Amino acid sequence: MFTGIIEAVGRIQNIKPVGGDMRLHVGVGSLDMDDVQLGDSIAVNGVCLTAVEFDKQSFVADVSNETMTLTSLKDLAVASEVNLEKALLPTTRLGGHLVSGHVDGLGEVVSIKEVSRSIQIIIKSPDELKHYIAMKGSICIDGTSLTVNKITNTDFEINIVPHTQQQTIIKNYRPGTMVNLEVDLIARYLERLLLKNEGDPSSGVTLESLAKAGFVN
Repeated sequence: MFTGIIEAVGRIQNIKPVGGDMRLHVGVGSLDMDDVQLGDSIAVNGVCLTAVEFDKQSFVADVSNETMTLTSLKDLAVASEVNLEKALLPTTRLGGHLVSGHVDGLGEVVSIKEVSRSIQIIIKSPDELKHYIAMKGSICIDGTSLTVNKITNTDFEINIVPHTQQQTIIKNYRPGTMVNLEVDLIARYLERLLLKNEGDPSSGVTLESLAKAGFVN
């Protein structure tokens, strides 16, 4: 598990095909590796990866073809900057929100606009994720915990303060940039619990099912 608070911006040092998958060698920048152990989880642009080799300056992780296909990791190249976060500890402050590191889908940056010292970014979300995204709710974008300011039928809007711009790869976004999205865990599990017929998403959440669950009087 992670918090969505980026600890450092790293840089891809090497990408190597291995046995049909890919092996990433990631330079960690300012990320403190003193407490990292073999097999620990490190989120790279919001994707939970396992460190199979590491030293104080870098780590190596294997990425399956499925992960490459379903995330923006397939767009990485040598020298690409990436958001990094180590897995949280029981004593970690939960400054963002609970993040699993399992990407739900890819979003596309539609527009970027300066608003005072912040930047306003509009992102197009996949159809299957729209109903999980709520105004003032949390969403994880490339591993960064952010608050949704506005939603439409196709897009959602976020506001990025100067600190977040400086400490993450969001400063590199341009219209057309593809980003990893992870929706709020609570929304995902709540839908699952409220489905009338287990395993049948077409049944949806109805007023009747909400009333039975005690959410509607």
